[in-house]
Amino acid sequence: MKTIPNRGAVNSKSEEFDNLKRKIHGKLVDKLDLNRVGELEGDVLRREIRRVVEHLCDTEDTLLNRTERERLVNEVMDETFGLGPLELLLKDNSVCDILINGPKSIYVERRGKMERTNVEFRDNAHLMQIIDRIVSKVGRRVDETSPMVDARLEDGSRVNAIIPPLALDGAAMSIRRFGSNPLKLEDLLNYKAFTPEMVMLLEGGIKARLNMIISGGTGSGKTTLLNTLSSFIPSTDRIITIEDAADLQLQQEHVVRLETRPANIEGKGAVSATDLVRNALRMRPERVIIGECRGPETLDMLQAMNTGHEGSMTTIHSNTPRDSIARMETLITMAGFELPVKAMRSQIASAVDVIIQANRLQGGKRRVTHITEIVGMEQDTVVMQDIYLYEKQGVDEDGTARGRFVSTGVRPNFMDRLEASGVRLPGSAFQQRVMLAD
Repeated sequence: MKTIPNRGAVNSKSEEFDNLKRKIHGKLVDKLDLNRVGELEGDVLRREIRRVVEHLCDTEDTLLNRTERERLVNEVMDETFGLGPLELLLKDNSVCDILINGPKSIYVERRGKMERTNVEFRDNAHLMQIIDRIVSKVGRRVDETSPMVDARLEDGSRVNAIIPPLALDGAAMSIRRFGSNPLKLEDLLNYKAFTPEMVMLLEGGIKARLNMIISGGTGSGKTTLLNTLSSFIPSTDRIITIEDAADLQLQQEHVVRLETRPANIEGKGAVSATDLVRNALRMRPERVIIGECRGPETLDMLQAMNTGHEGSMTTIHSNTPRDSIARMETLITMAGFELPVKAMRSQIASAVDVIIQANRLQGGKRRVTHITEIVGMEQDTVVMQDIYLYEKQGVDEDGTARGRFVSTGVRPNFMDRLEASGVRLPGSAFQQRVMLAD
């Protein structure tokens, strides 16, 4: 007869383990010689602390087996040096996003599927302690007067946290993973995010200094795509990046990274993306890259594209290339200028050359669904033409979307600029056909 484990006994054992971990961690803090710790670095410091933790474990009168003892040592080390319970998830390369809905409810996304984990924080105070550790490393703060914050991890992963009283069930945090090894062009080709023909066109466009907007919804891979495409920028170009939380990972050497700053506790000292864009134009940039246009900086970005800073790039939240035009119009009005609709659209049409649409499909697939050229203006309408498309054809038995990449047969008007820059693409690249199906 199968024995059913006693849930109360399991919870009691888990609580006993957590209490022991807290006790050893407290003793470790009391035992540390801060002057000596300051003299040690990196692996030497970790080895020294680990030795102290193992000694403290030995002095406790507990009935831990070898596996439990090793787990205890590792978790105390994570609490001391890392992000506590999150370290286990951050070490798992299959985890894309970590979503924390209070101290006892943590979800992750793996291979496009959302699943709940058994990882937990002790309580809300423990979760707040980890949030404070993350945001303080990048000079940010989160408290009752400023209960929302954007930050980043050391590997560039994007962090957003919101705490009570705005979050009703305890602090909530989302971590958008980028990882220490960002996806490269070959990885995206292997994942069929786009086709080789699309890559050739985008590479040529970047070398010919076309202005590009990467459009997409949340989690569609806009920043990953921007990182990947930026690898085509010549190493001789001076690049200035502007972000709210610096997560771009450009490969070039001549890069100046700028980051916005929120107001201090007195409500002063804020530096917005608009301020940084205007300052960047005085720094002799050859290309300006904004992590995401989400406010009045959109107008300054378009003006930069129109005044000699060709080859600039940014991302924007929208569902289609046509929607991205409307989105930019809305963001321009946030700058406080009452521009006529025709004037705004004319500014967009003359500044932006290409819109790249990225979408997250059912089942977690991420695809570049449109590469669209902005041709110009016709009366009050921005004229656009699709060069490459991803056509959705349904879903598989497991609920994963399937479709195909097609070439529309349109030869872009900007091909003359590509050829003048020494970029030659084969005529077959624009023949109307199906390029790849999945």
